[in-house]
Amino acid sequence: MARTVNAYRCVECGWTTAKWVGRCGECQQWGTVTDAAEQPGANARAVKPVLVSAGRTARAITDVTTESVTRWPSGIGEFDRVLGGGVVPGAAILLSGEPGVGKSTLLLEVAARAASTGQRVLYVSAEESVSQVRMRAGRTGALVPDLFIAAETDLGTILGQVEAIEPRLLIVDSVQTVSSALSDGLAGQPGQVREVAAALVRLAKDRELPVLLVGHVTKDGSIAGPRLLEHLVDVVCHFEGDRQTALRFVRALKNRFGPTDEVGCFEMTGDGIVEVPDPSGLFLSRSATPVSGTCVTVALEGRRAIPVEVQALVVESTGPQPRRVVNGVDPSRVAMILAVLERRAGLKGVTAHDVYISTVGGVRLTEPGADLAIAVAIASAISDRPVPHELTAFGEISLAGEIRPVSAARQRASEARRLGFAQVLDAEVGSVRAALDRLRMAAGAPVVDLAAAAKRRAAQREEWDRDFDRSF
Repeated sequence: MARTVNAYRCVECGWTTAKWVGRCGECQQWGTVTDAAEQPGANARAVKPVLVSAGRTARAITDVTTESVTRWPSGIGEFDRVLGGGVVPGAAILLSGEPGVGKSTLLLEVAARAASTGQRVLYVSAEESVSQVRMRAGRTGALVPDLFIAAETDLGTILGQVEAIEPRLLIVDSVQTVSSALSDGLAGQPGQVREVAAALVRLAKDRELPVLLVGHVTKDGSIAGPRLLEHLVDVVCHFEGDRQTALRFVRALKNRFGPTDEVGCFEMTGDGIVEVPDPSGLFLSRSATPVSGTCVTVALEGRRAIPVEVQALVVESTGPQPRRVVNGVDPSRVAMILAVLERRAGLKGVTAHDVYISTVGGVRLTEPGADLAIAVAIASAISDRPVPHELTAFGEISLAGEIRPVSAARQRASEARRLGFAQVLDAEVGSVRAALDRLRMAAGAPVVDLAAAAKRRAAQREEWDRDFDRSF
């Protein structure tokens, strides 16, 4: 029997196959399977040792000093917070995000702030013309003499621009649209992205030049191109935000020079992007008189504690299936909290009503620490009793009705007291029933008679069933 020869290999994971396919069967990447005979291979026996120069000889780690490596601020405090205190010379930073979220606007602002300090900055736009970048810079106030703009898509030309201008900061927008003559294929293909990224990273290390790269994302939100792109760079930041709101967040997914749990808060305005050092006012909707169905929680975004107001509305259901409409919270956790309120806190019939949950300002709460605030808001909407303005709640609710402690509880409590919240409901209360008893929202004297509403709903459902039977 003839032996099968695997003539095609994936350049990402090394998966082999006998025939060409468009998608790798191992790493599920598109366009990475190429002819194995065309891939350059290295013969270990043919590699000969090279004489190392005196300046490149390995040294003991205790003899290496870091006094010459100093961070310089980019001029935007929220961006420096994510980077770990500033830009490190020779660092390769990748900023990814969805189209239209504001990546180019943010980096143009970073370039303008750096150029305003007298440092030469080269902004290479491979997607826009020079006049288009000039129009955006005029709108955002980024017209600085030391900011140089070039519209280039060839890697060799970009390297020539760096040799001619000798900038202190290089920004390339974006890495997927730059191509190299040393690699085959169109710009954006895995081979081109690897070649361009490797060349720019080598440039950053050899010249101690910080390089900021803009990266595209795919439909599922991951960074487009080969996974090697994220391994080559030093810092990977993700720029996220909702198109319906002006709020933007920058998170560090990878950082060799600082923590990865920091988050920067920005607001998109007509004059560009503005940093928000204290975003507490964006997620609170304070009225003159307390309104039922609202409760403030303290969410943790990275190392930053942010107060967020949760609003709830509970009405009698008019359909056979109660509606659950949520915005900014997890629908599955809301369903679990409703079941716990009915079974453990004594709010009978709450699951038979339409429940609407939303957060103020478009922020999304993904951590379980907001469970107690959601439960208090729902109980306040049912009993029509407002929560005091000076109260905040945070804690995870278990299926047994207990309130579990959350991470950084002391930091949340101190931030709440700094903002004027005198009362804090947390895990010390013990259970959801105890928390509602303290707020006098337990099943004692609700304004809405849930039991009677459930009976009316059951009778209406029986009437619908009879009408359905008569129709046939």
